[in-house]
Amino acid sequence: MNEIKEYTDKIFENIKHIDESGNEYWLARELGKTLEYSEYRKFFPSIKKAIISCEKSALNIENHFAQMDVMVKIGSNAKRILNDYRLTRYACYLIVQNSDSSKPVVALGQTYFAIQTRKQELFEKEYNELSEDEKRIYQRNLTKKHNKSLNQTAKEAGVKNFDKFHNAGYKGLYNGETADDIARRKGLRYREDILDNMGSEELVDNLFRITHTDSKLKNDKIKGEAKAIKTHYEVGKKVRETIKELNGTMPEDLPKPNKSLKELEKDKQLFIVK
Repeated sequence: MNEIKEYTDKIFENIKHIDESGNEYWLARELGKTLEYSEYRKFFPSIKKAIISCEKSALNIENHFAQMDVMVKIGSNAKRILNDYRLTRYACYLIVQNSDSSKPVVALGQTYFAIQTRKQELFEKEYNELSEDEKRIYQRNLTKKHNKSLNQTAKEAGVKNFDKFHNAGYKGLYNGETADDIARRKGLRYREDILDNMGSEELVDNLFRITHTDSKLKNDKIKGEAKAIKTHYEVGKKVRETIKELNGTMPEDLPKPNKSLKELEKDKQLFIVK
């Protein structure tokens, strides 16, 4: 039973995205492929039915089914802009409920999104009630989890110099600063973890960089250390540009917390998941 759950979670977690604010979302075209629809036009009726269900529930459709354009490869290095939907977990739940349940993967999706949607509702309520340090713990644990995945993906892409690879991401996000530069600016001791000395907002910025680099390396099937390093830099830089476009605070301008997460753990105020 646990093997089935792990398999199901992996299917739908692998196509999950996280935006610059730490919000999760799925893309309709990717979801359709995962649900084994051979063509998007055959999957689209399920989306329309789901939108109608959302509307009947008196919910804001745009909050759950945001229309957007995506650039996709169509062969011979050519690209084309196609319409897509950015979906919330609840939107995915409605879609799988209106999809072909004779497909085993759809049945798995119905169970997964039903359970996870309820978990998300409970989490959002609880997260908003967390203190800043508790939010830091939560976001730090996420960065650990996704950094582990990124390291594995980078290794498969051919990366051997991981310091250079990770510094490329920091340089893109922090306007040229390396991990050592960030540590010096924060006044940290030698080899003290910079991520343990970030507030929740700065951790979210880095989580966005990490998850999208991981996704791009996989989706674009990038091979070679130089290309992987360049990709990490470009993703970091794009996250920085997005923050600027949203009139957000640049990560280097965000305040350093009074205590590192290691100090909080030592004080037994909070506990970090290993």
